[in-house]
Amino acid sequence: MFARSLRVQLPRYERAFSTTAAHNADFTHAIIGGGVVGLAIARKLAQRDGTSTALLEKHGSVGTETSSRNSEVIHAGLYYGPDSLKTKLCIKGKHMMYAFCAKHNIPHRNCKKWIVAQTQQQWEELVKIHKHAQAIGVPTRSVSLEEGRKREPDVKAEVGILESESTGIVDSHGLMTFLESDFQDKGGDLAFHSPVKHIETRNNGKDGYRIHFGEGENEASVTAEKLINSAGLYAVGISNMILPKHRHRIPYYCKGSYYSYSASTPKPRTLVYPAPQPGLGGLGTHLTLDMSGAMRFGPDVEWVDSPTDLTVNESQLGDAIEAISTYLPTVKREAIGLDYAGIRPKLAKGGAQAQEKGFSDFIIQKEEGFEGFINLLGIESPGLTSSLAIAEMVEGLLYDEVPKYLVDAKHESEGHGLLEKH
Repeated sequence: MFARSLRVQLPRYERAFSTTAAHNADFTHAIIGGGVVGLAIARKLAQRDGTSTALLEKHGSVGTETSSRNSEVIHAGLYYGPDSLKTKLCIKGKHMMYAFCAKHNIPHRNCKKWIVAQTQQQWEELVKIHKHAQAIGVPTRSVSLEEGRKREPDVKAEVGILESESTGIVDSHGLMTFLESDFQDKGGDLAFHSPVKHIETRNNGKDGYRIHFGEGENEASVTAEKLINSAGLYAVGISNMILPKHRHRIPYYCKGSYYSYSASTPKPRTLVYPAPQPGLGGLGTHLTLDMSGAMRFGPDVEWVDSPTDLTVNESQLGDAIEAISTYLPTVKREAIGLDYAGIRPKLAKGGAQAQEKGFSDFIIQKEEGFEGFINLLGIESPGLTSSLAIAEMVEGLLYDEVPKYLVDAKHESEGHGLLEKH
């Protein structure tokens, strides 16, 4: 009866909702947000026997915000504190991502990454990164300038090169298409055009949650025993619907513009990043590749007031070209053009590295006084890399099965010896 009535109200649903008896809730799990992290969580939870899972997405398709407007990089986990969730989930998620993509034929490539130093001061920053990588078990090595010239003759590195051997790229759209399909094959229910408007907490979550969503004549509601907030750019707003006012947060939005390249040369085969710039909200305007080998550059950093401000900022093109030219001097400047923009959901206006002022870790946690509610806030980079590991963590929080690596600060080291400049 419930499924039939909801199908009439919201004909755009991919499939009809089902009903579970426990707590008289419509679903065991409800996930808000159909980005790559929400999809990974939904798919993971849909595998549990005797449960039902609904995924609510405000747009007409999955992954239209941060998940599809990024560099599509499988990150190694170089930049975050050793005990941070970003480090633990990135390292675990990286290994899971490579294995998952290989198993399911999702396009990906371990193309490696170079971080290049043009000055002695920048080289000292790379040495710090290498020592940190050693400590957390991420493989990095020094590439001699001679080797660098042979492998990538168009890349400029005046002082040194640090190579991240486990960095790669993934077709994020192919990944999300698979997660969406597999979630539904496992019996999951997916609702598009379903922006959440209000959430009722039933007996502090002991009796679940009622989620009101949709617009106009398509307004509806469902109940769920367990609620997962994976709304990305809008996650703080969802959190503030549930938590008392003294626990509310303020969202920050960091836009990054990307730039295309229309010429056929130069044609590097390795990702190239500048040395980190302290205090920057990202990792610098870097060179990344898509699965066809085409170059793109970005993202830069621009703090904006709205999560919908996706206009590529033409005024920053000149600065971007100058930044790119420092490590790719043979680039044809006239071939660099405006491409697309993405927005990082931030919890503070701070740097991207752990040692910097204002650095914010992922928040993935139960919320005291709200049983069955898992809150995911500030899921920016390395969210794509970490998505499968985040799903594993969320399931663990819900069912008291948190993976050991999340409670054990030690990582098995794969690192190399002391870094030497060449």
